[in-house]
Amino acid sequence: MSLGLYVSVPFCRTKCSYCNFASDVFSRAVFERYVERVAADLNCAGETAAHMGCVFKNSVDSIFLGGGTPTMLDVTQLERLFVMISQKFSVQSDAEITVECAPGTLSPAMIEALRRCRVNRVSLGVQSFVDVEAASVGRLHQRAMVLDDFSRLRAAGIENINIDLIAGLPHQTAESWRVSIAEAIATGAPHISVYMLEVDNDSRLGRELIAGGPRYHARYVPDEDVTAELYEVACERMNAAGVRQYEISNFAREGHESRHNLKYWTRQPYLGFGVDAHSMLICAGNVRNAVRFSFPDSLEQYIAETPPEKILVSTEAALEETFFLGLRLTRGVNLKDVAADFGESAVRQFSDTISECVALGLLECEGRVIRLTRRGRLLSNEVFEKFILTTDRIAPVLS
Repeated sequence: MSLGLYVSVPFCRTKCSYCNFASDVFSRAVFERYVERVAADLNCAGETAAHMGCVFKNSVDSIFLGGGTPTMLDVTQLERLFVMISQKFSVQSDAEITVECAPGTLSPAMIEALRRCRVNRVSLGVQSFVDVEAASVGRLHQRAMVLDDFSRLRAAGIENINIDLIAGLPHQTAESWRVSIAEAIATGAPHISVYMLEVDNDSRLGRELIAGGPRYHARYVPDEDVTAELYEVACERMNAAGVRQYEISNFAREGHESRHNLKYWTRQPYLGFGVDAHSMLICAGNVRNAVRFSFPDSLEQYIAETPPEKILVSTEAALEETFFLGLRLTRGVNLKDVAADFGESAVRQFSDTISECVALGLLECEGRVIRLTRRGRLLSNEVFEKFILTTDRIAPVLS
């Protein structure tokens, strides 16, 4: 089974108020040191996998540069990462190669570099086509910039473009949200991701909302019920326009589902490099078990070569993941496949949970396939928690 590669580039022009990722605004002086560190980790990927006790094969069919904003790097730095990948891995000729970009960061030189690096998919962090909404959370682009980026990417032959949108931004209304949805569909983008605003302590806006404060336009954030309604509107309009929902937050025209992200949801092996990058590989000698490991979420710790944190994934944990990751997909989980991998007794472990969720209107059954209902998608975290058998069966191990 071929690998997916993820490279984290945690650099941004500005830190968006809603962002809860390990990215920030850093001096360009650190960019070169960071690229050197990532290149060193790419160079010793095989040794790292062996040290973790994992099976390692260097065939790659998907690459994803995310962040942050990878296009903040200089062209030469971006190209160096791709050169190192091509030297250490066997990248398939039809590999899906994605780079995340903030609108307005795609200079002609950068677009040409993407083309030279065989990038065939770009993900644009649009979030909103309504300028006042984008500005309220710190985005530096306007609608016109997004459309210009689309035009220039397509002229360069990069037509597989994803648009990220967020439901629940400050100042967002039902009317303005319909504008963003309509604009996204009208671009003809093959893939659109729709996320509901996350309210937690890991973002400035989230902390302000929890505290009930006024900063970051927090008083203009729609409440949870309105945000849920906006999400449902997006689902209806996307599906009606032929951009079909295939995962809780992801919609695609036929044949344009994200091959890389599907690896996460179907538990295929992948390797991550950079700040807060995660990996999952199969254990050597036991295909039913896996190892997950991740690099620090601090730029300073990563550059200081702090080793990745290792988590052993038991057969029981792998079974749980099969359910709560697989249920993210619109196609759901086929219990026949689960039984083939883990045994019928494993399926029986969850029979009461499945029956309970069906009775609550959170799951539906079709033969031996279970999937989230419309209501289940809105309450997906509550559903997933029901498929966790225990909370203490995995302990992190520092390698």
